[in-house]
Amino acid sequence: MPTELDQRYDAVFAAVTGPGGRIVVGEDEAGRRIVSNFPATLPALFKTFCALNGAVEAVIAGDERLTFADLDRISDDLARALVARHGIAKGDRVGIAMRNCPSWIVAHMAILKAGGISTLLNGWWQSAEMSHALDLTEPKLIIADEPRARRTAAACGPWPLVALPIERPIAEALEPLTGGETSDAELPAIVPEDDATLLFTSGSTGGAKGALSTHMAVVQGTYTYATSIMCLLGIMQSMGNPPKNPPKTLLNVPLFHVTGEVPVLLNSFVIGRGMVLMPKWDAGEALRLIEQEKITYFVGVPTMSLEMMSHPDRDRYDLSTLTDIAAGGAPRPVAHVQRLKDSFETAQPALGYGLTETNAVGCGNYWGNYLAKPASTGRALPYVDIAILGSGDAHLPGGEIGEVAIRSAANIKGYWKNPEATVAAFTADGFFKTGDIGFLDPDGYLFIVDRKKDIIIRGGENISSAEVEAAVYACEAVAEAAVFGAPDERLGEVPIAIVLPVEGSDLTEEDLRAFLEPRLASFKVPVRFIFATDSLPRLGTGKIDRVALKAQYAT
Repeated sequence: MPTELDQRYDAVFAAVTGPGGRIVVGEDEAGRRIVSNFPATLPALFKTFCALNGAVEAVIAGDERLTFADLDRISDDLARALVARHGIAKGDRVGIAMRNCPSWIVAHMAILKAGGISTLLNGWWQSAEMSHALDLTEPKLIIADEPRARRTAAACGPWPLVALPIERPIAEALEPLTGGETSDAELPAIVPEDDATLLFTSGSTGGAKGALSTHMAVVQGTYTYATSIMCLLGIMQSMGNPPKNPPKTLLNVPLFHVTGEVPVLLNSFVIGRGMVLMPKWDAGEALRLIEQEKITYFVGVPTMSLEMMSHPDRDRYDLSTLTDIAAGGAPRPVAHVQRLKDSFETAQPALGYGLTETNAVGCGNYWGNYLAKPASTGRALPYVDIAILGSGDAHLPGGEIGEVAIRSAANIKGYWKNPEATVAAFTADGFFKTGDIGFLDPDGYLFIVDRKKDIIIRGGENISSAEVEAAVYACEAVAEAAVFGAPDERLGEVPIAIVLPVEGSDLTEEDLRAFLEPRLASFKVPVRFIFATDSLPRLGTGKIDRVALKAQYAT
């Protein structure tokens, strides 16, 4: 039976999308529900909502404060510079390799306004990982901050790179791109079907895949989150408890991740929410900024809220402006949910479930419902269909366990230059197959029980076991290796490696760790190495039996 909160949510949604409501719901050509009365491209989204929320402080980064109107004006100028000075044309990939900063946001906006495909490069990659992504996407230009420019240069090959001094005020920071001049170059007309973004996602077979989205997909993912926030706001108002402070979020997750890009960044344009940027995660600094800037909304991987709860200085700060503490990117331990509510008395806990390939949309579990069902990722978000697939992609009834699949207008167009992976990822009726195994309870709440793919999720970061194994095998002293995830109280799970050295080798953990560190991002390096003395167990196919090894060693 639906909870009282679910009934209130459904009633507000019906009012918001019904006759006279703020949102008009239609269908696209595939029969998927869409918001049909909001801008259908990202440049139009920016232009519309920067005008509606023009005077609102959009970005707070140290001493620099920019309104939404500032962001629109500055990104217009940069977009024209990209066209006139750098030759960016419709469909060109333009890479961004920067930490969270105003220049990242303006560059993203400008690339999209110039008709380019904004290619969000992982700021934690090492040169080999960066080389793979650049060789795959062949960017016309890479925009980087100075530290990442130095790291990227080793992998850059023929791709032009411009380094920005992002610590300077925004106009000075962008001068290497604009030349300090303005241009009257004409910007291209953008239609909803045009390609917009490339984000990267780890695959079970190795190197990162490029997830390509159209403008329509990204804006619809954004409107899904905006609609859900409208419903929650309506519930608060109907209960006589409207927000006491203007909406403001702590932007502490990387902007190159789909959580940072869609539900945090782009959604903030739609709902007029200020964003306080953190260049690097630090729990103590987060607590300070929450008090100083009167933050109302916090989202991050579960590790972040755990570190804030456990911080010795937590009680020194006034955190009463917080109304929501959400998590995404990884499961939150069930034991932390009630603890979170007890630690932040004014803030309601929440959990989101989505993927890069769905532009972050999927399910949401909010407030008292999350406390009641802390093991669930929640109900489907607005305009989203969830299916549980069995043999032959048949839809299974409630309660049965199968592969979780998601259908919405926010799903990606496909994987860049990988038609085989694209075909394999979707069902004939348009559902994206997540690789997660789960079931729906009688109330429509999704429970994830396992993962089909060999992906390790460490504090919200996806790690391909195959990619790490390939790096381990590159060491000539390694004869056999297997990598898998082991449970971790703080990070959800961490990678560990079982290694059989070549006969006669004196390989040590220190040797292997030193070999891997320049080849893999630090979060991918196994936290533990177990050295075997005999050949690793194998399946009948000859493959190493990772499942048996995990059962033996993961705990």
